[in-house]
Amino acid sequence: MGKKFEAAKKQVPEHPLTIEDAIPLLQKVKYAKFDETVELTARLGVDPKHADQMVRGTVVLPHGLGKSKKVLVIAGGEKQKEAQEAGADHVAGEEVVDKINGGWMDFDAVVATPDMMRAVGRLGKVLGPRGLMPNPKTGTVTFEIANAVKEIKAGKVEFRVDKTGIIHAPVGKTSFAPDSLIANTHALVDSIVKAKPAAAKGKYLKSVTLSSTMGPGIRIDTAHHDVAVKH
Repeated sequence: MGKKFEAAKKQVPEHPLTIEDAIPLLQKVKYAKFDETVELTARLGVDPKHADQMVRGTVVLPHGLGKSKKVLVIAGGEKQKEAQEAGADHVAGEEVVDKINGGWMDFDAVVATPDMMRAVGRLGKVLGPRGLMPNPKTGTVTFEIANAVKEIKAGKVEFRVDKTGIIHAPVGKTSFAPDSLIANTHALVDSIVKAKPAAAKGKYLKSVTLSSTMGPGIRIDTAHHDVAVKH
């Protein structure tokens, strides 16, 4: 723990804060010289070992993430043209599979048409661990290519509970206006609440914390979200 971190941590109260109070505090105690990512960490009352308690989904943040993701589209024929017109950074057919297996990784998101998935399936070991494997559940295996590319470019965030029952997801940068970060955080928390599996029992949002890349965690009061979960 560095002195700057300790000094920042001393300004953070022990008790949970509302999102509206936590964001300005997070920006006030920031000490890093770069524009940090603001991340939300949610500990959920689910057991991800059971398929019916898996929590995953996507949300288009109202104010984006502050950087446009590089999107690779794997498609054929007319769909390649559609991808280019929608602003995809790289457009290719199944020949790109060998290129990726050879080490090429100049992209942050991958969208594929369903007919390409037989070839793309060979990338599971490469893309899977990085969270980049196209998946119909997150809208990245689709014939609606233009829509998928535009959503990712607009700041679509995928969230998925890890094996310890925790979700980590970004909500923006410390340089954002406080209102933008507040709106993005609410959008993400609301989406996590909506994704609550029917099989989850007991308290769903066990704890929610906001932090910047280098900064201390600030606990978030989830009381009103718990009410939303029950209804």
